[in-house]
Amino acid sequence: MTEHVWSYRPTAGHLAGTDLTGYKVEATDGSIGKVDKHSDEVGDAYLVVDTGVWIFGKEVLLPADTVVRIDPEERKLFVDRTKEQIKDAPEFHRDKHLGDPGYRSELGTYYGIGGPFGGPLA
Repeated sequence: MTEHVWSYRPTAGHLAGTDLTGYKVEATDGSIGKVDKHSDEVGDAYLVVDTGVWIFGKEVLLPADTVVRIDPEERKLFVDRTKEQIKDAPEFHRDKHLGDPGYRSELGTYYGIGGPFGGPLA
């Protein structure tokens, strides 16, 4: 099942209704960009992260379960994936994938099962 990846962890410190837009996003091995859009709907929570020049200005979609900690004072959030794991995720195109259940399922599987920290098998 991949449904749990679309919910914030109780320990992440996310408060429903908090606007995360503009927060910096830190992978386990460094900064990956900033939050451009987010949802905190129960069972459908995610972040759209603008990676800037890191992967040629692309956006990535991260399920809420990847967030391990939110620091509102520093306006940063920390995810439990490496830059490489995020870069290798299924490609995201906002206009095509934001409401696409097939893409969500593929992404949920990629981030939700099998490998270290719940990530994909290598």
